[in-house]
Amino acid sequence: MRAINFLRLLHSNFNYQVSQMQISYLSNISNSSKLHRLQNVQEIANDRRDTTSFGAFFNDIMEIFGTNDLIPGDAFSEILKSGETHGSKEDSKVHSACSQNVCRNVKENALQEKENTVVLTDAQLGNLDEDDVSRVVGEITRIVRGENDLASMEEQLDNLTYVMKPEIVEKVLKRCFKVPYLAMNFFKWVKLKNGFSCTTEIYNTMLYVAGEAKEFRLVENLLQEMDNYSLNKDIRTWTILISQYGKAKRISEALLAFKNMIKSGCEPDAIAYKAIISSLCTAGNSELALEFYKDMVDKDMVLDIGVYKMLMNCMARLGDITAVRMIGNDMIRLSLLSESKIHGYVLKSFCNFGKIKEALELILELKNKEFSLELEYFKTLVRGLCKANRITDALEIVEIAMRKGNIDHKVHGIIINEYLRQNQVQKALDVFESMKETGHAPPISTYTKLMQRLFRLNHYEEACKLYDEMLGRGMKLDIVVLAAMVAGHVSHNHISEAWKLFKSMEYQGLKPTRKSYSIFIKELCKASKTDDIVKLLNEMMASKIVIGDEIFDWVMTYLDRKAELGVKDKVQQMYRASKLDPQTCAESGEQEPVKTEFSMDVTIHQPRLEKVDCSLVNPQVEIHTEQDVQGLLKILSSSMDWSLVKEKLEKSTIKFTPELVLKILHKCNMHGSNVLKFFSWVGKQVGYRHTTETYNMGIKIAGSGKDFKHMRNLFFEMRRNSYMITSDTWTIMIMLYGRTGLTQMAMDCFEEMKADGYIPSGSTYKCLIIALCGSKGRKVDEAIKIYREMISAGCVPDQELVATYLGCLCEVGKILDAQECTDSLQKIGYTIPLSHALLIRALCRSGRVEEALKVADKVVKEKSTVDQLTCGSIVHGLLRMGRLEEAIAKVDSMIESGITPTFHVYTSMIVHFFKEKQIGKVIETFEEMRRSGYEPTLVTYSALIRGYMNVGKVNDAWNIFYRMKCKGPFPDFKTYSMFLTCLCKVGRSEEGLQLISEMIDSGIVPSTINFRTVFYGLNREGKQDLARLVLQRKSDLIRKRKILA
Repeated sequence: MRAINFLRLLHSNFNYQVSQMQISYLSNISNSSKLHRLQNVQEIANDRRDTTSFGAFFNDIMEIFGTNDLIPGDAFSEILKSGETHGSKEDSKVHSACSQNVCRNVKENALQEKENTVVLTDAQLGNLDEDDVSRVVGEITRIVRGENDLASMEEQLDNLTYVMKPEIVEKVLKRCFKVPYLAMNFFKWVKLKNGFSCTTEIYNTMLYVAGEAKEFRLVENLLQEMDNYSLNKDIRTWTILISQYGKAKRISEALLAFKNMIKSGCEPDAIAYKAIISSLCTAGNSELALEFYKDMVDKDMVLDIGVYKMLMNCMARLGDITAVRMIGNDMIRLSLLSESKIHGYVLKSFCNFGKIKEALELILELKNKEFSLELEYFKTLVRGLCKANRITDALEIVEIAMRKGNIDHKVHGIIINEYLRQNQVQKALDVFESMKETGHAPPISTYTKLMQRLFRLNHYEEACKLYDEMLGRGMKLDIVVLAAMVAGHVSHNHISEAWKLFKSMEYQGLKPTRKSYSIFIKELCKASKTDDIVKLLNEMMASKIVIGDEIFDWVMTYLDRKAELGVKDKVQQMYRASKLDPQTCAESGEQEPVKTEFSMDVTIHQPRLEKVDCSLVNPQVEIHTEQDVQGLLKILSSSMDWSLVKEKLEKSTIKFTPELVLKILHKCNMHGSNVLKFFSWVGKQVGYRHTTETYNMGIKIAGSGKDFKHMRNLFFEMRRNSYMITSDTWTIMIMLYGRTGLTQMAMDCFEEMKADGYIPSGSTYKCLIIALCGSKGRKVDEAIKIYREMISAGCVPDQELVATYLGCLCEVGKILDAQECTDSLQKIGYTIPLSHALLIRALCRSGRVEEALKVADKVVKEKSTVDQLTCGSIVHGLLRMGRLEEAIAKVDSMIESGITPTFHVYTSMIVHFFKEKQIGKVIETFEEMRRSGYEPTLVTYSALIRGYMNVGKVNDAWNIFYRMKCKGPFPDFKTYSMFLTCLCKVGRSEEGLQLISEMIDSGIVPSTINFRTVFYGLNREGKQDLARLVLQRKSDLIRKRKILA
């Protein structure tokens, strides 16, 4: 191997510089390098869109630059040919033999990626009970973290009666990885404990902890100890070393670790290659990274997408265009992403590093190959021109795009950012205004950047006007724009407005981050507001946010300058208190630099022994475990008497947070009445305040239980208490009205939303249109109007919405509207085959098979691919009409055309044979389906249950149902509803009642129709007592889910 040949040189030349290593390495492999080969796992079908408009657009772009010096398809097209490999003709012979290895490696590497944070992944603890292990680990962790200062850590640990098993020790160390000095103390103690022997896994964890703390002397000592104890270093050990040395840019040590890994007999896997390649790319050693990459490819290994992109950028920075193309070709051959995305990454790497000529060559090459040119390519090109200081060329392209309609707000944002970078603010504002005049809504990021620049130029009023404009548009503000406004207010001495806005973050459902605090403090230091600085630091402490070194340095420098020594001492105490609270460190999501130098031979003093002003140390925040959540769920479901439930809640010692409440709301939907009362009760508790998310979930629970009055009350309560109402809040209410067939109320809610200044999102439109197209409360004309409004607003419907909409139009005979919709799909990114496939499916499901066949013939004449979806829909439609021979002929033509029949086709055949009472054919089709590699889905099993019930084989239907419950896929609401309806039809309503009980036990809410079907069935069979029991269960369920007056 090329990389390994070089690594052998490290044994004698380890003290040489990395550049010397590269020279030796490259000279060593120059004569022996061979082109790597890749296996073609699967070719992704090209998404052949109509490129006429973009092609003409591109021709205009080419006139700006001239094309005399472009070389489309000559210099590099051979690299991108889908039929070639990097190797010789002989190499191609081994492709088929190796393809299975590639597939296996793809799966293995996908699993290995999940183990990338393997040091932090909990190990299995043998036969110990999981709850007991978690309790033991939790107790030890609390001792190690110093949560009880009455005795030393060693004394408390010595008093424990637990057996210190290696698995438990490993888990404790993992929980302490953010506070490495504590992990080290515990590790030292446990090593001295009689009868305990460390394992490789424990040392792996400690290596990771030490590496994260950048304590590489400790890493060397740990490795020496492993040798002393004769512990084997496994692949994880070496990967951790490579990764940690690479993060610290100690490339020589990383390369030596890679060499020693091979020397020890460990074969590098994909994770090891990822670690070394990432390290080399980060350190700028692009040539060496490329050689390791080639070795990896020779071994048929596959990396994750991020590493490919990183390596591609390294090669572009280096100017190795051939290597960039080669990596892109590898990704295409391995089918890691669609070709359009991969070409986009190649184009972006060129543009990011000023390779404009190469970017244009790539676009021209793709155009000549009739490849779909996406609008994203154009945006990337504009961004690249701006980075290359060619804004004039970028503006000409934007002007062409505006004339042809190929533009959106992101392109304007690129130009605005470039003008701001060049400090041409007026030009940026001109583009901003023209952007709004053309109907493009500026994104919040553009507003933020303009406001920041205006504040900097002392245009305070203009910046505030932009903020007011955002509020007027109903835009959902984020933490960045609010922090920018706070900084602007402070910089212009509007301190009270800054505090007011900062306090409003919480009410809008946004938790101030450490970054937002740091911005506020930095501006307060500039404005010399000492009291406000101390107040804000106290708030950071109360919010359990670590006062980082950067913030501390700003404040201390300011206080030194102001000679405020008393305040300086207080801030120093606050800083120590924040740093010494391990739980605060863990919750802040960051690791502070470790000041203590670790040594295996030096005693490390516990920081909890320092004298700290206890009044400055925040009380510990309660960590809510899964046991806490389950305990609360048990309380809420224990009784329908709220007074008893309330009594138990009041005895609970758990401190409620919005996150915990949201988790409870998500998991206790079946007990809506108690949950909504709990929602009201917890909102009145001292120190607790709901968030927008908890209110949204409360609204959803009330609406799901058809308690629309309470749902509206919660909405008005949000408004009264100044919570931030978002488009998601409105969407939830629209969805809940529509789901129950109250489409007029959904429409009224939608109009009210727009009247209040809120902009409907794609999800809002989708929920409303699906409701209007449903069987209950169908309003087709309104659905057409809303769909057109959605397209005009720039929202792209997904396939589910399009399928529902087309199906509704075809059912009511609005074929012209359906065709108009299909044609419009091609303008918003859908391919011709896909848009026609959706229309064909809708026509077939509405019984219009002849019209579907005409559309299919038209697609074939256009030389587009009629895919599996299209053929499956036609077969389904023919079988519904009883035209078996034509359906079978269609299936045969599919196979001849190389189109594999889908499980939908097999399911349709099963349904047809059940109708004809040909049970043998059903079993034969089912077996053939499984032989073809398809596993039966819910749809298939539901068809079997319905078919067996229709032919009188009730026991067989029950067997299928039991098989689903045991082995999956598990029955859903539709399966239960279908089965109990079939049972009631054949006089087995008592068994239908059994299914009602099973649904409730499984957390599936039976519908009113389900109860009605079983009730009528039992009455028909003369079982009035059981019928009354059905009414009783329905009443109980309503009481569980609704707050009754």
